[in-house]
Amino acid sequence: MSVEAQAQKQVVIDEIKEKLEKAQSLVVIDYIGTTVAEADAMRKKLREANVDYTVYKNTLFKRAIAGTEYEKIGEVLDGPSAFAFSYDDATAPARVLNEVINDYKKMAFKAAVVEGEYYDADGIKKIANIPSREVLIAKFMGSIQSPISKAVRTFQAIADAKAE
Repeated sequence: MSVEAQAQKQVVIDEIKEKLEKAQSLVVIDYIGTTVAEADAMRKKLREANVDYTVYKNTLFKRAIAGTEYEKIGEVLDGPSAFAFSYDDATAPARVLNEVINDYKKMAFKAAVVEGEYYDADGIKKIANIPSREVLIAKFMGSIQSPISKAVRTFQAIADAKAE
């Protein structure tokens, strides 16, 4: 192998390592069977969710993850693999990819590492059903706001009754 080819591979390995250092989560899928139009639509959805989606050679990815918390991912890197990195919302790649997989009936989850924890394909499906951070916050705020609203109305009714 030429020195130039080795240098090019090292650039890709370094790029992967840099992405992994910043990532809250990584989801690996088998993307076989998608058309160009489907792949473009999927990439658009992933971009909108601020997810970095890339295809790398399995051998280069295995080199990049050697000795890291992502090393177990190497066990599933056979055949076509695509990698979705999220730097903001740890569940975003799983949620968006699950939606795409259900829409197209193609592709499949391979594995993931979410906030340092390894998940197999079944585990990713469970994560994919977790609502986004914003939805969870909205539900939480709604649940604590309801009792407070009832208390305010009760106190107002008491105050109105005493005023009469």
